[in-house]
Amino acid sequence: MGAGMRDDDRRAGLFASLRKGAATALELLHVRLELLGTELELEKRKLFDGICLAAVAMIFLSTGLGLLCVFIVLLFWDGYRLAAMASVSALCLGLGMVLLQQSRTRLKSPSGIFNASTGELQKDQHRVQP
Repeated sequence: MGAGMRDDDRRAGLFASLRKGAATALELLHVRLELLGTELELEKRKLFDGICLAAVAMIFLSTGLGLLCVFIVLLFWDGYRLAAMASVSALCLGLGMVLLQQSRTRLKSPSGIFNASTGELQKDQHRVQP
């Protein structure tokens, strides 16, 4: 009778240990998912703010560039209007191509999204591994 009770106690202790380990793992997973959700929300807000600011900046820059082009053409209207138009057009096209190339380069580079989550998961992985 004594040996049977020890086996039952061991099984109960083993199941309690497994249950406690599973609860800890689920709690850890829950915390990590909350962190991931928070990071996703911050990245979403940062992207939205960046897009809004870029759109407003583009409106002001295009208006300013258009007015500058008209000013330069009117300044040289009497004798060099065609040269002024060609120069302003070449300048605008050149700047547009350079900026387009820079934007492509930036979009191709990795952004490092979810750095905190991946860092915490790596720490967890190092703690679990022997």
